[in-house]
Amino acid sequence: MKLWGGRFEKGPADEFMAMSSSIAKDNRLAAYDLMGSIAYARALARAGVLSPDESNTLVASLQELLRSLESGEIFWTGEDEDIHSAVERALFERVGAVALKLHTGRSRNEQVVTDMRMYVKDAIVDVAERIHHLCASITQVASEHVGRPMPGYTHLQHAQPVLFSHHMLAWFFMLKRDFDRFVSCYKKTDICPLGSGALAGNTFGLDRAAMARDLGFSRPQDNSIDAVSDRDFVLHLLSQAANLAIHLSRFAEELVLWSTTEFGFVTLDDAYSTGSSLMPQKKNPDSMELIRARAGRVIGSWVQVATVLKGLPLAYMRDLQEDKELVFDAVDSVAASLTVFAGALETARFNFEAMEREARDEMLLATDLADYLVLKGVPFREAHEIVGRVVREAEARNTTLTALELDVYRSIDARFDRDVFAFLGLERSLAYRNSYGGTAPERVEEQIATAREILARQAEWVKARREEAREVRSRLLE
Repeated sequence: MKLWGGRFEKGPADEFMAMSSSIAKDNRLAAYDLMGSIAYARALARAGVLSPDESNTLVASLQELLRSLESGEIFWTGEDEDIHSAVERALFERVGAVALKLHTGRSRNEQVVTDMRMYVKDAIVDVAERIHHLCASITQVASEHVGRPMPGYTHLQHAQPVLFSHHMLAWFFMLKRDFDRFVSCYKKTDICPLGSGALAGNTFGLDRAAMARDLGFSRPQDNSIDAVSDRDFVLHLLSQAANLAIHLSRFAEELVLWSTTEFGFVTLDDAYSTGSSLMPQKKNPDSMELIRARAGRVIGSWVQVATVLKGLPLAYMRDLQEDKELVFDAVDSVAASLTVFAGALETARFNFEAMEREARDEMLLATDLADYLVLKGVPFREAHEIVGRVVREAEARNTTLTALELDVYRSIDARFDRDVFAFLGLERSLAYRNSYGGTAPERVEEQIATAREILARQAEWVKARREEAREVRSRLLE
């Protein structure tokens, strides 16, 4: 059913209609369009535009369509232009001419952005729940292996020893920021455009605040022109999704490196690996490589939507139709990546012996050696230069810092004494870095406790949003 056409003598060309039709993409908004239509029908009745009988007839049929949709039935076809026309056609087939009254004062411009805001809210909660799951998996792995050392890296070179759990918790706190950004995005999305008309507002005195409450929004949007043209919430979602995908890509890259023979720090479970079609011995970390690649798609979605929006005057333009497929793909990509990463992490086997072997590379203690001199009153910049000479001497002799004789140390700087050897040790180095947030075991335990508190708050937020969504659905189906 076309929602326009009286002004036209003929229909659109087939090739233009193929480009114009969005039903293959926006059918994912079907449930939201039905819910928005239920709220709108009730608003029309409250305003006296529909009689109680007309409103009840429309609402009952819309509820029937929604229940059928949730049980797996679909009502749209490839002949429908979009999900809005599909809903109106399905209604007309069920209740006849009264279906034609539902669109009174309503524009597809406000419908589609209302649908998208409802979809984005649900998508945020789903992604946030998956972030929470991965955060919980990271915390569990970290808490099980607090005492395990590994080399810390900068520039992919050995830097200083750290605890494996400390490294894992760096992932946690990056993801915690992602969770918080999605919460912020939810708040920015939680305003209702319904009742704005095509751009100028509604003629029939509809109660926009009541429609917003019916659909679970915090309030109606303030300006009708802005309401139908605003896609900031889409950009915000895609920006947060891109940031999340970048983090997941960085984590995945570490597991790819760690799984190499050269590192040998981790073996991914068979369920998250693949083999080679030619080389029988291969076990490839393909799950991590695909997560790494998906980040490019998500970043690209943000760029494409931003490029569409940058040249649009107010208010609605058909260009905005192009955002949906990009949003759906970005959400699907980060959701799948989060679930796969959690599964891979929970089943991975970490080689702590290899990590500790590399962590005991005494060159990682060079900074400790400089600190030793600082504690004897040597300015750090001078201590840095002195220790550099010590390292060069150890490398020239093909030996370690503790294997160098005291006479060699003293030949470089007389302030070295026999106690220098007690200063050089992996366990001491780890315990020594006990500032807040550091890698000392007691500080890592504090970080794990903080992570558990954060997990509880995350779970509470997700639960509250799920309950709100259930209440909205229940009200609309009453």
